[in-house]
Amino acid sequence: MSLSTHVLDTMHGSPGAGVEVKLSRRASDDWKDVWAGITDGDGRIRELGPARLEPGEYKLEFAAAPYFERFGVKAFFPVVMVSFQLDEAVDHVHVPVLLSPYGYTTYKGV
Repeated sequence: MSLSTHVLDTMHGSPGAGVEVKLSRRASDDWKDVWAGITDGDGRIRELGPARLEPGEYKLEFAAAPYFERFGVKAFFPVVMVSFQLDEAVDHVHVPVLLSPYGYTTYKGV
């Protein structure tokens, strides 16, 4: 199974290029970092983490504050955290995020 994301900057109507993203997996009562990276010029990370993710609870963290600081804007949500549950193996999971300094939207993509 592979995991990907796409960040769209709804303030500027453009891809969210250069957003730091971290993937973590719940391990008992704590979170274990699995992978970290930065979105490309199109706002995408095509392969997050290992080639196969085991079933479990995961969390994506998008560093919104440093991204919007480049435009002189303070983000109300400095870090956007999106958690999701994988109950079984699937071929691909895509988690897009529409991001602005004052809000965000996410959904399970295809």
